[in-house]
Formats: sequence, structure tokens, C-alpha cells
Amino acid sequence: MNDSSWGAPAGSGRGGPDQGPAPAGPAYDRHQAAQTRPMPIVPDVPAGGFQDGHGRGAAHPSGPLFRDETPHEHPQEPMSSPTPPPPPAPTAPRQKKSAGRNLGAAIGVGVGLGAVIIASLYIWAPAFIGVIAVAVVVGLWELTSRLQERKGIKAPLVPLAVGGAAMVVAGYVRGAEGAWVAMALTALAVLVWRMTEPPEGYLKDVTAGVFAAFYVPFLATFVALLLTADDGPERVLTFLILTVVSDTGAYAVGWRFGKHKLAPRISPGKTREGLVGAVTFAMAAGALCMEFMIDEGAWWQGLILGLAVAASATLGDLGESMIKRDLGIKDMGTLLPGHGGIMDRLDSLLPTAPVVWLLLALFVGTT
Repeated sequence: MNDSSWGAPAGSGRGGPDQGPAPAGPAYDRHQAAQTRPMPIVPDVPAGGFQDGHGRGAAHPSGPLFRDETPHEHPQEPMSSPTPPPPPAPTAPRQKKSAGRNLGAAIGVGVGLGAVIIASLYIWAPAFIGVIAVAVVVGLWELTSRLQERKGIKAPLVPLAVGGAAMVVAGYVRGAEGAWVAMALTALAVLVWRMTEPPEGYLKDVTAGVFAAFYVPFLATFVALLLTADDGPERVLTFLILTVVSDTGAYAVGWRFGKHKLAPRISPGKTREGLVGAVTFAMAAGALCMEFMIDEGAWWQGLILGLAVAASATLGDLGESMIKRDLGIKDMGTLLPGHGGIMDRLDSLLPTAPVVWLLLALFVGTT
């Protein structure tokens, strides 16, 4: 290998007498120069390669930079294998649907209330009128209490409670005319009673009072009107059975098959499938009740009655849900374990009572 391979000028030998200036870098002894090993020629690196201390391009050696470095068997790192996808997260066990209430307590309270109603119906009819009056007074107390707590509306409870109980009794004793007269007197009593307080909020208070008088006791009076017929206990029982069956059918079918919301802004739990269940169950129960419980009733009349009850019970439930949403509450009260308050049980019964009374009056008369 000649000296030109090192890149020295032509005609000059390494270590000759006419050697030029020492190359850049650390000084060395001539006697040691002869013992140094020749460095191999390395190719120039492309632009952007390593640079030496003087800014000149320097080749990146293929071997170790220092003597104590151990060369790798493979100068190039092997290509990394693609990272395997993470294992899928364990699927949580599917939770069973829940009714959202204490079902055992709800069934126990429902059976107890049913026993009281049936006993009062067939043992002494006036006792059932007392049961209606007590339910009306408690429902008015719940409604007016929630209005005052959530909205600051002070509907006068005393004239509402007295007038509501009188309304139910008047309907049973004097019929529809007595109920209308008692309703008018109750509304007048609300207007006068509220005058004993400052005028601020008078309009909203009396408006809420008149609404409460119509919504709870006046609609409940139609149950008392059902009882005045010769087969009054059977008519009341038919009314109760159809309403309960409608609610049960809606709950059972909606809980099992419900997917399409009926009125999500009002009551997210209600579904169209549940409404179909309510109509189906109520029509079947109506046909049976009209055929075997109502004097001179026919099964086809029961189909119409059941359809009307399913519609009115659903609307009544949605109506009270609308009130509770406006008030920002889940239940009207806590008196009945598993059910909420009295008003939470009367929501579908109250608007259904006048519907049943009217249809029975058209089908078989009022006596």
C-alpha cells in the first residue's frame, strides 16, 4: 500500500527529511509514528453526516469508537416486530333489569290496600266512601306540600281538605249535581281563605288551589258515583281491576320487550311496547268483567271499555309525571313503601274514573 492512499502530497514520504508541517491533531513522536497501525480508508458520508471538531465531515466508523467497546454481532438492529394489539377488556357481566323500587314492599302494600277496598265495598258501602275521602285528603296534603316546597305556591289546604271530603260525600248522596255544587263551593272557599294573607302571590295560590280541587277530589267523586248503581260494588271493582291490569300489562311488557320510548321528555321509562301491553291486557280484562260482573253487559263493550281505560290511565300517569318533572321530584310522598305517596297511586285512577262512569252509563245505564 503506497503512501498516496493516506491522502499525503505527491513526492513526500511519511517520516522523510522534507516532511511538511504536522497534521492537525495531537502531537506525536516520530519514533512512535512508525509503530502506529495504518487506518483504513473510509468513504465520505453524505451531507448531514457526522462532523469532526473542525466542522469537516467525518465518516461514521463501522466498528467501535473506543477500544473498550465490544462490537455487536449484528451491526444493524433488527426490525422490530409489530406490537400485538392489547387483549380485549373483559366484558362486564350483563346486569339484570331492576324495577327501581322495593318490589316486595310494593306487592305487600298493594295487597293490603286491595283487601281494605274489597272489604269496605262488600261489607258496608259508606265505609268505602270514607276510604275515598281519606285518600283525597292525604293526596291534597301531598300535592300542596310539594307545591309549597318546590315552587313557593301556598294553595290553602284547609278549605281544600274540607271541600274535597264534602265533594265525595255529596257525589254519593246527591249524585252528579251534588258533586258540581260542592266543587263550586270549594273553589269559592279557596278564594276567600287566601284573602286572609298578603296579596303577593294571590293569583298563583288560588289558581293552584282550584286546580288541586278539580284534579284530586272532583275526579275521585266519579268513583262514588259508580257506587250509587244497583251493581255499584261490581262497577267499582271493574274500574279498579281494569286500571290495575292496564298498569301491570304496561309494566310487564315494557320491562321485558320495551325498546321504543313513548314520551322520553316526560317519562323515560314508558315505552310503546308497554302501551301495547296495557291495551291488550285491559281489553281482555274488560271483556271478562263486562261479560261476568256487570248486569246486562256484553264482552264487546268490555273491549271498548278496556281500550279507553288503557288510554286514560296512561295519560293520567303521564300527566302526574309532567307535574313531578316540573317540581323536580321523583315521588309525591313516602307514605306507601314501594309505591311513593298516595298521589303516586291515584295518578292513573283519577282520570280513569270519569271515563269508566261515562261508558258504563252509555252501555248499561246509571242505575
